[in-house]
Amino acid sequence: MQTCKLRPVLTASRSLLLQRNAAVNAAAVNEHQDLKVEAKPWEEIPGPRALPIIGQIHHFLPGGIFYETNDFAKKALDLYGPIVRLDRLLGRKPMVLLFDAESVAQILRGENWLPERPGFQSLDYYRSTYKYKEKKSTEPMGLISDHGDTWKKFRSTVNPVLMQPKTIKLYTSALDEVANEMITRMKSIRGDDNMLKSKFDVEMNLWALESIGVVALGGRLNCLDPNLPEDSPARQLIKVVHEVFHISQELDFKPSLWRYIATPTYKRAMHIYSEQERLAKYFVNKAKEDLKNNQRSEDEKGVLEKLLEIDEKVAQTMASDMLFAGVDTTANTIMFTLYLLASNPEKQEKLREEILSTSNEDKRPYLRACIKESLRLMPVVSGNARAAKKDYNILGYKIPKGVHVILMHQDMSKLEEHYIHAKEFLPERWIVPKGDTMYHGNAHPFANMPFGFGVRMCIGRRIAELEIQTFLARLMQNFRVEWLGPPLKVTQTTLNYASAPYNFVLKDV
Repeated sequence: MQTCKLRPVLTASRSLLLQRNAAVNAAAVNEHQDLKVEAKPWEEIPGPRALPIIGQIHHFLPGGIFYETNDFAKKALDLYGPIVRLDRLLGRKPMVLLFDAESVAQILRGENWLPERPGFQSLDYYRSTYKYKEKKSTEPMGLISDHGDTWKKFRSTVNPVLMQPKTIKLYTSALDEVANEMITRMKSIRGDDNMLKSKFDVEMNLWALESIGVVALGGRLNCLDPNLPEDSPARQLIKVVHEVFHISQELDFKPSLWRYIATPTYKRAMHIYSEQERLAKYFVNKAKEDLKNNQRSEDEKGVLEKLLEIDEKVAQTMASDMLFAGVDTTANTIMFTLYLLASNPEKQEKLREEILSTSNEDKRPYLRACIKESLRLMPVVSGNARAAKKDYNILGYKIPKGVHVILMHQDMSKLEEHYIHAKEFLPERWIVPKGDTMYHGNAHPFANMPFGFGVRMCIGRRIAELEIQTFLARLMQNFRVEWLGPPLKVTQTTLNYASAPYNFVLKDV
């Protein structure tokens, strides 16, 4: 097994480190500067030992060092250092994992014109080929699946609507209404022990779907109805979205034969993707009918209504993707944040004092700081990815064009070289002034990027932040949240999931 000589040794003084990071903050990385130096070949990048014919695949099979590990990235970092090579694994492109923030900056800035973000290959295949009976389609597939000029055209169409603060603020009252209804529901399903009698994750998913439905569709889905049937379209969609992320982990992020033969998991995935599309269309069509009977002024028009006026196909695709990407992500972010606040009661009390002192969202910096710190410590997405469109010299090694570069933000954001007391929940780091040793700006700007970077930054960021801030404020106004038992378990798939048991205790304030 190879060991890495590049493993970071954090022996420099804190002051020198802060100077270095401040300099990085102030100056762009020159992506060409390393090309003058002869780079070591791809094959010399540290990584799991390869065997003839089978390559590195045995490390991921029973008995291998990465088989059934829930923290693959940390193990890879510990074994090999800040750059790790993974060769082709059953049809996957070669990959390199990067844990070095300056190298991440070089990649992201170098790929930011028309970046290709690899990921959901099986979903891409369903949308582009399988659903058209194996005939390749040229129709836009949406921001998740499209790349190049097709993606650029789609993003240019939806950006003016989804990235405009004025449009998103239209939903403030509606999202607060959803939050209040969710609080009422949670109080009604608490037991004598002040714990929810139903599954906590399912409840958070119901809130998340109702919230994103308000934005994506312009109306209510009634997910919080206490009499909502188990076979209702809303509950079906929640189950399907959850399964999409889990099944894509098996097909797209683990060694799999589906690219060569139709495995049972592949067949199940095609069915699940079809169901997600069917359910999304159901809700979009229902919303379109509702809009016909509810004429609104230009200032009152929401996301779906504005997109329908531009392009009906784009509107349907974007609404479908929002229902797909906006449920598990926000639900788990809320659960992670509640867990961290429950584990740090003094921080929770400080947040509650701020919320109770003002209803003005702009005067709640500690609320935003708590969410930022939660996203740093327990992000719902572990990193970003790019497909290299040119050769790079990274940390003295050649990364060839075509390689998938995985940018490991989750692990970098918990390194002491970037954040003092990096593993502690300290929301104050996001609001202390520049010059304070805890100031978040002392960190490398590319170490922590929960919403991505550049033109492919998460288009739903403003929506997600508004949803989470609104609901978290209502939770703090109504409940003192405690946690019983061992630490919360996190399962890493395509997303990071809070895993049962959910030992939240919700006491009335």
